[in-house]
Amino acid sequence: MSTPATANEDKQFNPKEFPGELLAAQLKLAELYAALHAHQARLPWSRDADGGWPAEPERWYRHGRPETPGWKEADAATYDELWAELRKAAAIVQGHGHWKLCMQNGVEGAALVAVRQALKNAKGAVPAPKGDEPALGPDDVESAA
Repeated sequence: MSTPATANEDKQFNPKEFPGELLAAQLKLAELYAALHAHQARLPWSRDADGGWPAEPERWYRHGRPETPGWKEADAATYDELWAELRKAAAIVQGHGHWKLCMQNGVEGAALVAVRQALKNAKGAVPAPKGDEPALGPDDVESAA
């Protein structure tokens, strides 16, 4: 006599049905990356003070750089903290048990890469736009490429 199958046994595995904690971890990762990028954009080009150098117009690849005082201590500390948090968040996303479950269900190679990419655009894993920024959707990545 067999026992009735549970709902989980009847349901086919869908690798793009991401667990809530994985979506939350990916969202945190995206927010940290955005914060690091925004912080970096307002910093001088060099962490350390540098006298810069002139451009060499006859060499298209030798653009000049202005003199820079380098980063302030607080800016460097913020940068280092954001990078450390970003690495931790990336480790949580990359080491999540969902990926092992995917492989156990035959999702490997290019298919697994596609699922990992889908996570980056999944509902709940994309930061909400701030202020007057336009909302981003999955098609925005394709159209920008």
